[in-house]
Amino acid sequence: MFAKIRAISSYLPPTIEDNAAIVDARFMKKIGVQSRHVATDESAGDLAFNAAEKLFAEHNIDRDETDFILLCTQHPDYQMPHTAAHLQHRLGLGKNVGSMDIGLGCSGYVYGLAVAKGLIETGLAKKILFVTSSIYSKYINVRDKSARPLFGDGATATWLEGDDTAGLSAFVFGSDGSRYDKLIIPAGGSRFMPRDTPEVFATDDNHNYRSNYEVFMDGMAITYFTLREIPKLVDSVLAAAQMTRADLDYCIFHQANKFMMTYLRDKAGLNDVPFHNEISTTGNIVSGSVPLAIEQVVKSCDATKLKRVMLAGFGVGLSWAGCIADLSDMLKGDVDGSN
Repeated sequence: MFAKIRAISSYLPPTIEDNAAIVDARFMKKIGVQSRHVATDESAGDLAFNAAEKLFAEHNIDRDETDFILLCTQHPDYQMPHTAAHLQHRLGLGKNVGSMDIGLGCSGYVYGLAVAKGLIETGLAKKILFVTSSIYSKYINVRDKSARPLFGDGATATWLEGDDTAGLSAFVFGSDGSRYDKLIIPAGGSRFMPRDTPEVFATDDNHNYRSNYEVFMDGMAITYFTLREIPKLVDSVLAAAQMTRADLDYCIFHQANKFMMTYLRDKAGLNDVPFHNEISTTGNIVSGSVPLAIEQVVKSCDATKLKRVMLAGFGVGLSWAGCIADLSDMLKGDVDGSN
């Protein structure tokens, strides 16, 4: 039995923020983000719940067949318990359903697929609900013009189940924890507890204003990291799959920003491979960017031709992961019930 992605649905909060009110047209064109969805009174758990409900409705999935929930988020509703457990209750699922949070960011979707693959292919689970949820806007200062225009909020829900043919293969992972501080919220965790750490605001050299309880991103360092490590990741995944670039049907990578993705595509030698690069109305939704892109690609083309798709995620950690996915059997979804 092999694990395969069968369906994906996404949920974006209704409030939309226009980047024209924040940055100039030149910067918007560079990053490729005109607007983003932002959560107002919704938590990461709320977004996850809405994405899961949408998945069940759009694809006629019987929720009672779920036997495991994976939730990838860096914004749990509570320090404890884990948000996936509460999601099980909110969705009305049985007590025999396993649940687990994965505390990863931009690489989290591919890491989560590997966990789901392990559960299904070892016989520990048959049908898995894998949800991503990100609400970076709540952790970015409104006066931080380096990060605020890039990140949007959103959640995705992926349904994985067993199949007779392989759906996920050639996984490659990587980490560089020495650069953990290049994308970070410095205070609020167990190292700098809220009760012991005062909130301190400061303005950086580029006039971005933020506190130690909000996202700090060294954009140049993240760009260098991506252009250094991800072309090597592409080579490693192809080697693990015993494939060449010419064998690829599509590449769907973490959607960081338009400039970086265009440059990365060229440096990785993927200019002749169909390549998704579109975040104009969503921004970077972190672990949800890859599944959102998959949903968009599957709905816009003939899914039967997506048998060899390279997926890659990279960012906060710093961490990265890639794999090959067969998306040819995916359901496109229809709110009226036809797929």
